[in-house]
Amino acid sequence: MTALPELHWVRQPLDGPAVTDPGARTHEALSALGLGDRVTRGQSVAVTVGSRGIANLDVIVRSTVRHLRGLGLEPFIVPAMGSHGGATADGQAAVLAVYGVTEERVGAPVRSQMDVVELCRSRLGFPVHLDRLAAEADHIVVVNRIKPHTRFEGPVESGLVKMLLIGLGKHAGASTYHRAEADHGWSAIVDAVTPEVLSRVSVLAGVAIVENGADETAHIEALDSEQLLSGEPVLLERARALLPTVPFDDVDILLVDRIGKDISGSGFDTNAVGRKPAFHEVTPGLTPRVRTIVVRGLTSATHGNAMGIGLAELCRTRVVDEMDRDATWVNAVTSGDIAAGMLPLHYETDLELLRACSSRNGLRNLATARLCWIRDTLDLGTVGCSGALLDEARRRGLEMLDGPVPLPLDAAGNLPDLLPRPGALSP
Repeated sequence: MTALPELHWVRQPLDGPAVTDPGARTHEALSALGLGDRVTRGQSVAVTVGSRGIANLDVIVRSTVRHLRGLGLEPFIVPAMGSHGGATADGQAAVLAVYGVTEERVGAPVRSQMDVVELCRSRLGFPVHLDRLAAEADHIVVVNRIKPHTRFEGPVESGLVKMLLIGLGKHAGASTYHRAEADHGWSAIVDAVTPEVLSRVSVLAGVAIVENGADETAHIEALDSEQLLSGEPVLLERARALLPTVPFDDVDILLVDRIGKDISGSGFDTNAVGRKPAFHEVTPGLTPRVRTIVVRGLTSATHGNAMGIGLAELCRTRVVDEMDRDATWVNAVTSGDIAAGMLPLHYETDLELLRACSSRNGLRNLATARLCWIRDTLDLGTVGCSGALLDEARRRGLEMLDGPVPLPLDAAGNLPDLLPRPGALSP
């Protein structure tokens, strides 16, 4: 009989600023740029959309479209997501529809295709690609969230510039940039390529979104093309300060109920679990320091794309069974993140997984292991933990919600698919 830890629930505060009317705030931010002086009525505008999991995305895009129409412009939506959506036009349009971005919802047609034009060759020696429709438009408006990237590091990570380069580069551009990143690093690419793009197409504005720890819209700011490289780093630091993480310094076992492309481009946010940029080892200077990550399932919205599974040490066999190998591997190869598509050791039951973790717990047995259980890296307000983490939870001022209860394994040796909410289990 394997002795197991008991389960407690704790809550960390994820307070932060929140925009009460994101549509009105978007209009206000764009109005501050005075774009009417830079455009001619009847001109076309490609509005880029593509990142997943952005709160109020359809509202913000709809307000952007309305503002542009108010200037007499003709906006249309362009998917800007590199190789996502299976690297097909229909697939990318379908992804936008999942995000609520359709012509009916935002008031502008969605024009999805995968053709690119070569704007130039960068001074680093590789071609600079841009979506053909965006290149042919009179102007481009980039709409995206600013946040720390799961791999790239630098003053500019995930946001407007990344969408302008990788997102609008479609499959061809995304593949090129990720390969170039291995040689030059992301920051060198940003510095070399962004001015080239801005000098060849009219980027009218960028609508930058920052979210708080509860995944709510915290701030919306519009930047013109001259402000992109100077303004985005400021917003990145604002986003970093609001980013929630697993609320413990040292964790032996981290149970993650689900990963998926709707959670993060890497399946789960590596910033939240202390695994950026190192895989299968603790990243020096970052917390949490997690010894073993266990992935238990995929989200339905990821449609079998198990990108990120290779960043975990262990997983349930059902994750492997549900994985769409082609979608996952295309994503892994295009991004250059081969490790993220590799298969970890996998077991049929959670009990087998817990036993397999034992060798990595140091001198602690399972009953005394520092275990943390989360639903996903977008849901870090309430987490489960073992008794070994309660002292740290109290020192951090986390709220004690419920427990202890026995770890809820069923007769087959499996936990519930999702971490139960406090009060759902009898003590």
